[in-house]
Amino acid sequence: MFDPARLDTLILDLGGVLIDVDYDRSARAFKEHGVPQFEQQFSKARQTPLFDRFEKGEIGPKEFRDEVRRLLNPDLKDKVIDTCWNAMLGSIPPERMVLVEDLRMRYRVYLLSNTNRIHVPAFLDIVQRENRIADFRQEFDGTYFSCDMGMRKPDEAIFRHVMKENFATADGTLFIDDSMQHVEGARKAGLHAEHLDLAQEDLIGMVQRLGLLG
Repeated sequence: MFDPARLDTLILDLGGVLIDVDYDRSARAFKEHGVPQFEQQFSKARQTPLFDRFEKGEIGPKEFRDEVRRLLNPDLKDKVIDTCWNAMLGSIPPERMVLVEDLRMRYRVYLLSNTNRIHVPAFLDIVQRENRIADFRQEFDGTYFSCDMGMRKPDEAIFRHVMKENFATADGTLFIDDSMQHVEGARKAGLHAEHLDLAQEDLIGMVQRLGLLG
């Protein structure tokens, strides 16, 4: 178990940890457009290589949409694909953003997300519209999106990249994610890492339980 007093850096996941995500909403949206098998291609626990490539930025939105049509339904329009794909994105409760502000008074706080170039503008718009935050990225000491980095969690390299770029030490860094495989990747990279079990608590509860704010 780590000692909060020895930490100086926090790395937070986005989906599930900060912004609410419901993968079933995308599955239902695609089903309404004649695609009943979407969850066989993508879920929180697993996804086909197409989605991994999209999250690494190896393909752009156009190539992604074309492949979705090939895999799921050739008649899907671009706007329909984007709308269904973004349906999983929920809101960030204001109290979580207040928590980030409080954490930044004690730690350097970074955001590290497996995401893609359709989701990024969508969640930036959600935060701007609902939380009245002009630039969500400015709420952190640094933001890292997999689609810009060419790597994704749980690869150890992505954690080492964030630490190296910010002169962070593994022993002084805590990573929080709601996906166990990502937590395990961070631990392999030497970081302290905690799994946020969303069925049991939210980020605010975890921060309190771990004593990160004293």
